[in-house]
Amino acid sequence: MKRIPVLPTILVVVAVAVMITLGLWQGLVRLPEKEAQLAQLAANPAQPPVAFPRAPDDRLLFRRSAALCREVNGISRAGAGSAGYRLIAECRTDAGGRAIKVQLGTTRDPFKEVRWTGGAVRGWISHAPDATPMISRLFRRVPQEMLLVADTPAAGLAANTRPDVGLVPNNHLAYAGQWLFFAGLAGVIYVVALRRRMGR
Repeated sequence: MKRIPVLPTILVVVAVAVMITLGLWQGLVRLPEKEAQLAQLAANPAQPPVAFPRAPDDRLLFRRSAALCREVNGISRAGAGSAGYRLIAECRTDAGGRAIKVQLGTTRDPFKEVRWTGGAVRGWISHAPDATPMISRLFRRVPQEMLLVADTPAAGLAANTRPDVGLVPNNHLAYAGQWLFFAGLAGVIYVVALRRRMGR
C-alpha cells in the first residue's frame, strides 16, 4: 500500500485553511464593517454641511460641503460611466497653497473644454479619480483623495449625478462564498487525486 505523500498533503491542508480563513474573514468581519459604512453613507446626505476635509476621511463621503476656489490651477477629465466624462478642476483654496479638486460637471464630448475661473462652490464630498493599480492597493493602503462634487455645473456641462449609496459595491458576501467554494473544491480535487494515486 502506498503512503500518503506528506509534503503535498501539508501544502493542500495549509492552502485550504488559508482559503477558509479568508472566507470567514470576508463574511464575519468585512461584511458587517461594509454594511455599517453603507448605513452611514446613506444617512450622510441629510447631515449638516461640514468643512471640506484637509485629509482623506471616508466617513465624510456624501456629506454636504463647500469651498472657495481662489485660483484654478488646471482642469482635467476622467471617465464618468454612462454620463461620459467628468471635468475636474484643481483649485487653490487659501494663501498657504492648499489645493482641492472640484468636479465641475459632465459631458459626452471627449474634447469638451470649459473656461471656469473659480469662486464659491457648494456640493457634496466624494472620492477623486484614482489611477492606483488594484494590485498595489492590496499591499499598500493609501487613502483615496477627496473631491468636491458641485451642485451647479459649470457653463456648458451637464449636472453631476447625485450621490447614490446603491452604487457603492458590497461584494463581501460573494467573496466569502468564493473563498469557501475554492477551499471545498481544492479539498475534493486533492482527495480524488489521492485516491487515484493510492489505487495504482
